[in-house]
Amino acid sequence: MKKVKYLITAMTVTLFATGVAAQKITPKGADSDKHGCKGSAGFTFSVVKNDCVRLFDEKIQLKEVASKKSYTSGAAVILSTDESKAEVFLPSSTGSIVLSKSPSKNANIYKKGQYTLTRDKDAYTLKKSNKVIFKS
Repeated sequence: MKKVKYLITAMTVTLFATGVAAQKITPKGADSDKHGCKGSAGFTFSVVKNDCVRLFDEKIQLKEVASKKSYTSGAAVILSTDESKAEVFLPSSTGSIVLSKSPSKNANIYKKGQYTLTRDKDAYTLKKSNKVIFKS
């Protein structure tokens, strides 16, 4: 009878140890995305810069307009070096939206689909389907 108890105990220990070893343990700071950007350190990938960036460090910050929530969301904009592209990071979407510059005499206008970003001097306005959603 002692042999049976010993055998059952040995099998239980072996199964438990195998199960623990099979679990994937992610060390802290090892949360890099496919571009190598660490989300836990506040980094996300920018298509325009082709690098990891911290959105809260970017110069162009927009605030939500006419929010019905008890808080106000923000969006970040990154311009390409030649200012032909504007990358917009919205709080409600994963990744970013890259808008292309459209010809205009009065202001810089960037468009993609239903999104339009307008820059007049140092003021930015982001519209979705012609409705203002964010401003600087």
